[in-house]
Amino acid sequence: MSKYLKYTKNFYFLGIVFFLSWMIFIDSNNVVNHFQLSRKLGQLQDQKEFYLERKEKIKAEREELMSNPELLEKFAREKYLMKKNTEDLYVIVKK
Repeated sequence: MSKYLKYTKNFYFLGIVFFLSWMIFIDSNNVVNHFQLSRKLGQLQDQKEFYLERKEKIKAEREELMSNPELLEKFAREKYLMKKNTEDLYVIVKK
């Protein structure tokens, strides 16, 4: 027991213990915040991957639409309910 008591009176030991406890629990850059930030970084990287893949897919669809006039007309009719001047348009909404 006296061996442990000897270390508690040492100034350097007390300084190191205080510094470590401060950095681990009290400081704004503590271990808990680092863990939360690293987890959030992982989530954001996953989202970035998802959106980059989605962007490539949309870019490919756009190229396909712009290269084929028939497909562009079909897309405009279905998505934006466009019609020719001589046509009547009926929209059926399913409940």
